[in-house]
Amino acid sequence: MCRVAVSARNLSTPTMSDPFVPRAGGILSADIAVPEHEREVRFYSRVLTTGEKPLWREDLMNNRGMPIIGLGQRIPEYEGLPLQWMPHIQVEDVAASAARALELGGKEIMHGKDESGASLWAAFFDPSGAAFGIMPVVKPEQMTKPDASSDLDAPVGCIAWVDLTVADASAIRDFYCKVVGWSAEDVAMGDPSDRYADYNMVCGDGNAAAGICHARGVNVGVPAVWMHYLPVGDLEESVRRVEDEGGEVVKTTSGSDGKLEVAVVKDPVGVCFALAAG
Repeated sequence: MCRVAVSARNLSTPTMSDPFVPRAGGILSADIAVPEHEREVRFYSRVLTTGEKPLWREDLMNNRGMPIIGLGQRIPEYEGLPLQWMPHIQVEDVAASAARALELGGKEIMHGKDESGASLWAAFFDPSGAAFGIMPVVKPEQMTKPDASSDLDAPVGCIAWVDLTVADASAIRDFYCKVVGWSAEDVAMGDPSDRYADYNMVCGDGNAAAGICHARGVNVGVPAVWMHYLPVGDLEESVRRVEDEGGEVVKTTSGSDGKLEVAVVKDPVGVCFALAAG
């Protein structure tokens, strides 16, 4: 599992300093359109709502009442969308980013425009086949306000981290730098006999937004999709519910104390994502 922004591979620690601050290059939310929609809603509702104080509600809002993940029904209009969770990456200029994505080998999936033809949002496959969306930088006044009763000091449901594992991480690093404006920081990987670097992808304000990793070493076999890490209140119980609800546990990582920290899983229709200790 990639999660390169975490030093010493400490996968339990969220790496986004504040996931709810709008910024160019930042990722606030993600969505997917799925078949078997009712079954999928039950799966995510059961898996995410664990612990004495769940970080997510049964309607898939987070515990502050904010819409972070969208689980849509796979109607004919969305047949072209892949069965991958797609991060919504904020950019300064959607039209310019969309044009660069096409120039650099990306493939357009959908492109939302207003009546005048101005770009509102777009979804693409990158050259590796991973899907992502671009949207304008969210204005502070457009941010969903937490429920008045929310405990703002308590752990919160959010996208704690996203990363992508591909064969040619350097090429995909360069693609996203040019399309969404990220810069890259090397993260040393491997052992003394096989050193290489994965990459932290950084917003203009210096905050890490994502990781891009080589499909080698600890990341061999990780699917080439944007992996979304969702924190839960009781990770062990969430992992148990994955299998009870028809999903599959792909890979788990535990800390030096033996405590479970991260689990990569598949939902009942085969979509991959990761659960992390909240």
